[in-house]
Amino acid sequence: MLDMSWGEVMLIGGVALIVIGPKDLPKALRTLGQITTKVRRMAGEFQSQFNEAIREAELEEVRRDVEGVKRTVDAARPSFNPVDTIRNEIRTAVEGRAGGPSAAKDSAKDATGDVGSFDVPRPTPEQQTAQMHGAATPSVAAETSPTIPDSKPETGPTP
Repeated sequence: MLDMSWGEVMLIGGVALIVIGPKDLPKALRTLGQITTKVRRMAGEFQSQFNEAIREAELEEVRRDVEGVKRTVDAARPSFNPVDTIRNEIRTAVEGRAGGPSAAKDSAKDATGDVGSFDVPRPTPEQQTAQMHGAATPSVAAETSPTIPDSKPETGPTP
């Protein structure tokens, strides 16, 4: 604490014994101990208050940083709101199609597609005759479906 050796402490004790005297020395040492305790307590309180002030300063700095981030997020929130964006797109699509009866017909046509535009293969006379007599004929779906090879293609050696 004060970097005193045992010899120095003995010297101070001897001088105190001579100066104060053997009768008042215990009382003086007790008083010295109480004063030392009070000084240590005051130093501890000062240190804790100092540390608390530093913590509050750091906390205030962190609080300012958090408020800055919050302001940034609040400023960015209106520009990025996917729910509102989708809602606005749906409204514009609905308002664009709600132009009148022709718009309803167009939307129905778009939803179902143009049925008349598909080419449906008509059975040949031979197929009609075979169907009437109960003979088996290949189906239209089989004629139009692509063929899938049964075996895997051969692959060469991999490098």
